[in-house]
Amino acid sequence: MVFRRLPLAAALFAALALTACSGSDDAAPTSPDPGLQTLAVAPATAARERSWDGVVQAVNQATLAAQTAGRVVELPFDVNDVVKAGDIVVRFTDVEQRSGRAQAEAALRAARAQAAEADADQRRIADLAGRQLVARSQLDQATARRDAARAALAAAEAGVKQAGEQVDYTVVRAPYSGLVTQRHVEIGETVAPGQPLVSGLSLGQLRVEVQVPQADIAAIREHKTATVRLADGRDVEAREVIVFPAANPQTHTFTVRVELPEMETGLQPGNTVKVRFKLGEAERLLVPATALVRRSEIAAVYVVSPEGRVGLRQIRVGEVFGDRVEVIAGLASGEAIALDPVAALVAQRAAREAADE
Repeated sequence: MVFRRLPLAAALFAALALTACSGSDDAAPTSPDPGLQTLAVAPATAARERSWDGVVQAVNQATLAAQTAGRVVELPFDVNDVVKAGDIVVRFTDVEQRSGRAQAEAALRAARAQAAEADADQRRIADLAGRQLVARSQLDQATARRDAARAALAAAEAGVKQAGEQVDYTVVRAPYSGLVTQRHVEIGETVAPGQPLVSGLSLGQLRVEVQVPQADIAAIREHKTATVRLADGRDVEAREVIVFPAANPQTHTFTVRVELPEMETGLQPGNTVKVRFKLGEAERLLVPATALVRRSEIAAVYVVSPEGRVGLRQIRVGEVFGDRVEVIAGLASGEAIALDPVAALVAQRAAREAADE
């Protein structure tokens, strides 16, 4: 006697069929149970989609750099700490900056005094020139001194503003709420303008960038609809789909940016996720996901024949569309399936018991 080894999938499905007390549509005839709800399978219009891997990015991410020179005296946050918008993330020594502001304020006071004196001289000489008691050249000189004093006053006022900003630059604040991802300096270090200090990002707004072949880019531009599959199985509809205007000359792919809504997704920048893009529409055979019986990778449904036979049949499933699943093979349009697998199993057993009596 020769024994043949069954494939693993067939063995699993055989076990499934034994559990259901029926391995085919040839179950005992019975009048359909009035409580057994059925659905006549018919083609339905569903999206024609294609998926690619994308990389999650943070919309708000930045590296804060020094805008003045100084020595670091305070670093309240470390890597992975949560900061709120406006929190102090770095503080420098500010002795030189405050001294510069004091000098600028003193220069401003001197410029105001000189401007007031020059203005008074110009008015006095203008009065004398009007009575022809002084030469016209003296009036011109007084007017020039007044204008120069006013210009010096404006420059002094600008110097005070600049010196004040230098003092403000000694305190670096978070531009938005988020996480600290890297510290580039330590307490005690002397920094120069332009030197990186702290890097961070916000998890409040995320996006996904996908590289898409040029053959599908026209359909994506037309529909601009995408769905991101999360790690927990949830699907998130894209808030916006942006197709970059030019392709990569080396890979001949287009970058497509998928903006996600502001919600808790559990995603982190750098993660890879599956992104499905709508390319059109097609007729598909869809059944409710709750009607499926699954054992490992095997899927089946209870089929109810017009004569009332209830049988378990293996099917091949495809894409998931919300609460419905596409049937690729194993069912034909017009066939009826049980919506509740447990109720179908009970009806099938009752029919067998009635046939055995």
